[in-house]
Parts: sequence; structure tokens; C-alpha cells
Amino acid sequence: MKTVHKIVSKDTLKEKIAALRRKGKRIVFTNGCFDILHAGHVSYLEEAKKDNKRILIIGLNSDGSVRSLEKGLGRPIVPQKERAKLLAALSCVDFVVIFNESTPEKLIKFLSPDILIKGADWKGKKVAGSEFVKKVDFIRYIKGLSTTNIIEKIRKG
Repeated sequence: MKTVHKIVSKDTLKEKIAALRRKGKRIVFTNGCFDILHAGHVSYLEEAKKDNKRILIIGLNSDGSVRSLEKGLGRPIVPQKERAKLLAALSCVDFVVIFNESTPEKLIKFLSPDILIKGADWKGKKVAGSEFVKKVDFIRYIKGLSTTNIIEKIRKG
């Protein structure tokens, strides 16, 4: 499937989810800014996908949403359309949907995925949208692999 077909609106995605559920697929959702795609992101997304019974949806923070999260000066570095295209190019990613709010809670409620995936660094914290899914899975966080760390390395030279 071409990357452009993986980047969809929430309404289109809702329709696709219904059809996929009828085929016995499990709908898995994760979210993030994915400002500079790195090996930690890829490991995390591959683990979230696990197998072909899962449909992996990424809720991507819009440019405005990233700015509202106060990720730092000049963020996002990569514009949302380019971030979406990079994520959609990954074989483990089935769909990318961009959201404008600071959390994906409304989107999760609207889509009603089966499983919500978060990094293990979220254990013990309130996970936005967790009340609208059957299960929350936590995936091991690879220490030191973060966009913020990459940006700091670049700034220090």
C-alpha cells in the first residue's frame, strides 16, 4: 500500500476499523510526536504491531499540538505532513491519523481501539484515553533513544 493511502482522516479511519474488525483484526493504537524518527521509535512500533492480526494505528500530534506540549524551541523540527509520510512508510504501521489536541483522548474515544500502546515510562501515570480501550500494553522504553537527546547532541556539536 502506498504511504499516501495510510494517512487518513479520523472519519475514514472509523469506517476502515469497522471493516477490519469484521475480518477479525485487533485494532491497536499508539500516539506521539515522532519529530525525528529514530531506532527507538522503530523498535517500539514493531513491538506494538507484533503480528498481522493487529492493525497498528498511529495518532500523530499535529504541528500545533507539538507546540502546545512545549517540547522546546523550534519544535516540531519536521512538519506534520512529512512526519506522517515517514511513519506511513514503515511496514509495521497500518494507518496514521493526525490530531490537533494536546492528548489523543478524544481521538481514542472516537476510534475505540482494542489496545492502547504506551512506552513503559508511562507505567503508573494517567494514560489519556485508557478508559476507552479494553487493554493498555506497555512496551520497554530504550533509554537514551529520544528525539530530545538527538537534538541536544546536534546543538552541542
